[in-house]
Amino acid sequence: MKHFKIYISLIIIMLVACTACKRNDSNVIPPASTSNQEQTNATQPTSEPTTNEPTQGPTDAPTQKPTDAPTQAPTQSPTQPPTQGPTQSENTDFSSITNESISFWYSRGQRNELGQPISAVNFQEQYGQYADFIKGNDKVIYLTFDEGYENGFSGKILDTLKEKNVKAVFFVTLDFATREPELVRRMIAEGHIIGNHSCKHPAKGMPSLSTQGHIDDVMKLHNYVLTNFGYEMKLFRHPAGIYSERSFAILDSLGYRSVFWSFAHADWYVDNQPSVQTTLDRTTGELHNGAIYLLHAVSESNTNALAQFIDNARAKGYEFGKYY
Repeated sequence: MKHFKIYISLIIIMLVACTACKRNDSNVIPPASTSNQEQTNATQPTSEPTTNEPTQGPTDAPTQKPTDAPTQAPTQSPTQPPTQGPTQSENTDFSSITNESISFWYSRGQRNELGQPISAVNFQEQYGQYADFIKGNDKVIYLTFDEGYENGFSGKILDTLKEKNVKAVFFVTLDFATREPELVRRMIAEGHIIGNHSCKHPAKGMPSLSTQGHIDDVMKLHNYVLTNFGYEMKLFRHPAGIYSERSFAILDSLGYRSVFWSFAHADWYVDNQPSVQTTLDRTTGELHNGAIYLLHAVSESNTNALAQFIDNARAKGYEFGKYY
């Protein structure tokens, strides 16, 4: 009987202990987890980009398209199947990167000891990971031409460059590439670099497009040039010189480096051209180390001054480099 009472006591003690354990388990706080709403906000891009206009207009004003310019690329299929260029990673999210529009400009009067515009040097220090505003400190000049549309001068420019043994970058739009295939082929054959200047050349810059619109614009021209000319572009010039940090990141993800400039002048008004002497005075007077020259190929003044400018620069000890 004594042993039976001890056995019953042990059972009661065990039951009490189990009840206490269950109560303690119910008070344990579960580990923190990200809510579904937080996960959605972390991966979903903003629906519309910021389109703040710059406080100062860009030096590289948009080039007006001629009235007879085509509105779309030719519908004829290429002789070979298209080759796709780089594609954006499906997991890439740019929504956390600011899309505030910034308009690049430089002050002609503020220069360092190498003659470089201080503003271009400052932009290079800030955004050099993605873009070139000036290219090094050596006594080398890099010529770049924007080709929005053909105004009858590109052939002569190519003649001069060939005669002077100078290589340049030609930033083409889709309009130019579709209308002037022989000029594009000649540029490639003679060792020049072809760059991407966008399909639509938006007046408010690439930040005015949605993220997907930005990607589509760049890649449509990229793939057109790759398919029809067998050439893969790697350099991008921002229309109107307007960019954003998000635009830089998008282009970088597509394998592109942005190219701005450290020299430009008002050469795009085809009906209000500066004299050849004025163009020579400007281009020669602003020579500086690592200079990136932006010239519009629609300019008759640029075309007629080009050979003498090259001679003037070389006489002052400058070399002309091929962009890399």
